[in-house]
Amino acid sequence: MSQSNLSTAAQEAATDTILNIDLNVQAQKGPDLRKDHPKSHGLVWGEFRIEDNIPESLKVGIFAQPKTYPIWMRFSNASEAEKRGKLKSDLEPDVRALAIKLLQVEGEKVLDDEKETQDFLLINHPVFIVRDAQGFANLTKASIGQADAEELRSLEPTFEVLKAIASKQVANPLLIQYWSTTPYQLGSQSIKFSVKPHSSDTSGSTPNSETYLREAMVKHLSEDGKDATFDFLVQLYVNDEKTPIEDPMQEWEEKDSPFIKLATIKIPAQKFDFEERKRLDEGLSFNPWHTLPEHAPLGSVNLARKKVYQEIAKARLSNIHHRIEEPQAYSSVLDDPQ
Repeated sequence: MSQSNLSTAAQEAATDTILNIDLNVQAQKGPDLRKDHPKSHGLVWGEFRIEDNIPESLKVGIFAQPKTYPIWMRFSNASEAEKRGKLKSDLEPDVRALAIKLLQVEGEKVLDDEKETQDFLLINHPVFIVRDAQGFANLTKASIGQADAEELRSLEPTFEVLKAIASKQVANPLLIQYWSTTPYQLGSQSIKFSVKPHSSDTSGSTPNSETYLREAMVKHLSEDGKDATFDFLVQLYVNDEKTPIEDPMQEWEEKDSPFIKLATIKIPAQKFDFEERKRLDEGLSFNPWHTLPEHAPLGSVNLARKKVYQEIAKARLSNIHHRIEEPQAYSSVLDDPQ
């Protein structure tokens, strides 16, 4: 399988560029918030049931035997806060994301900050927005107006992907498909994964609320009392040409690598739009490196995520704790949506 074209030094430098900019943006726009994906549409509980008829070669890690794991699932927009106290409207084009946290997962994990969890992160598009950590660093610099002309030119394919994502009309986060976009291990094999709903949206209605995605989830799960069910699917690596590891901007076509179902996800009808749940939502962190080694992330983008996600979460949670333990004057923290 192909390796990243970035040297170790270039990978580390790009990762540090992303992290330093992200920490500064987080401090300016909301140190208590996630830098990315700050706007949640809902944190809901459910179950992740491993199928009992999956191929023997795929019975690895959490998929080794039929079992049902309790889970938390967080649906969100990807964009950072527009300014302190102001999150982006759902009416604005955005990447819609899904994070899944399996609980009661036994075994030693790659990161030791969570002992019994396994995280899966996905977005509502089959390819990622950059090819590697350097592309991620260039995009991060562009977001604060610090990218030079060459870096901006290198981002032209990224802007095309973002345009494609922006064109998607999402009426209900519970009724769309999500993809990992980046590859992962499945034991000795390499995979990508996807979460596909059993039902799709057919409402055709035009939203007019800045929080319509949360409202759609509330209506589905709480007011109408309906469950939401998904298939957890994987695609297997074929070769570097059709299913490259180091280019998450290239889609793994289903005709080259068909989806294989490994699990069923069920979100029961429930109430979730209340303050205690929102506090839990803000306290959780999702990281693709919260994982058994058998499901370790692959590629340059995921390697950058390891340090960036961990440090951003640490800064966010540290700030929350500090502000509670040692309250600061209003004038010091500038906690004002001006």
